[in-house]
Amino acid sequence: MNFKELLNFYGEKKEPFFFITNYNKTQFEVHPLNNLPKDIIFQISDNPNIIKHKTILNKRHINFNEYTKKFNSLKNEIINGNTYLANLTSETKVTTSLCLNEIYTLANAKFKLNYKNKFVCFSPERFCEIKNNKIYTYPMKGTIDANIKDAKKIILNDQKELAEHTMIVDLLRNDLSIVSKNVKVDDFRYVENIKAGEKELLQVSSKISGELETTWENHIGDIITSLLPAGSITGTPKKKTIEILDKIENYDRGYFTGIFGVYDGKQLDSGVIIRYIEKISSNNYIYKSGGGITSDSCVKKEYQEMCDKVYIP
Repeated sequence: MNFKELLNFYGEKKEPFFFITNYNKTQFEVHPLNNLPKDIIFQISDNPNIIKHKTILNKRHINFNEYTKKFNSLKNEIINGNTYLANLTSETKVTTSLCLNEIYTLANAKFKLNYKNKFVCFSPERFCEIKNNKIYTYPMKGTIDANIKDAKKIILNDQKELAEHTMIVDLLRNDLSIVSKNVKVDDFRYVENIKAGEKELLQVSSKISGELETTWENHIGDIITSLLPAGSITGTPKKKTIEILDKIENYDRGYFTGIFGVYDGKQLDSGVIIRYIEKISSNNYIYKSGGGITSDSCVKKEYQEMCDKVYIP
């Protein structure tokens, strides 16, 4: 069975299950919770226990000139009208004395995953949530260093950030309209404080909801696959933007920017696989991060945002 069929199969049985997929659904796993492989460890919590730590990551970011070439190629696609917003990501080489299990334990995040000792994800971003026959999504777009004076005011008044966030909200509102009724934006551009290693970041999010049929569990696969990939980590229009990003990024995202989640027999919750560190060899890792590019984007600011997102919260 393919990914959609597996989700529908377990949903119809109301059997609790774990699922994971990359953003284009070419890699995936679905497991009943009572038969979850021991090397898949996860935690989903809106109020995780906060562990104080000072974890040192030695980082070798992509060269600024190399990033600029990719940025300019993407800006040309925007100028030519092929995309309006695209999430450009890059790899950062990282070394640390910690193993993946230690990183997983220390990280503070709503959505945590240690996948087969191959990568760890500690994501602040929910993909979608289903409860009481309603579906919710929380697009996260817009980041600023919290220590900047008047940071909240700056990020909320930034016209580039406003345009970028509005495009993603509109995209996801349309996505929810495919699978639900009475879609509405419940909360537009609220600000959350995110621990980013030794830094603190402010992250801008919105809340969108829609009403599902009472038989939604029979169609979990249809719902999830209709929403994939997450708009916040691809862009708009989705299909064309993905083609452009595949060409410009020129590396395999793997499970980075995919999703993982759990259906517990009554409700479903899932997170976007960002804040992602992948094991290459002992003490050597690749950290994947990025940010949304629009016609108004500044290459220096976007490069800095990409660098700022390389941390263990």
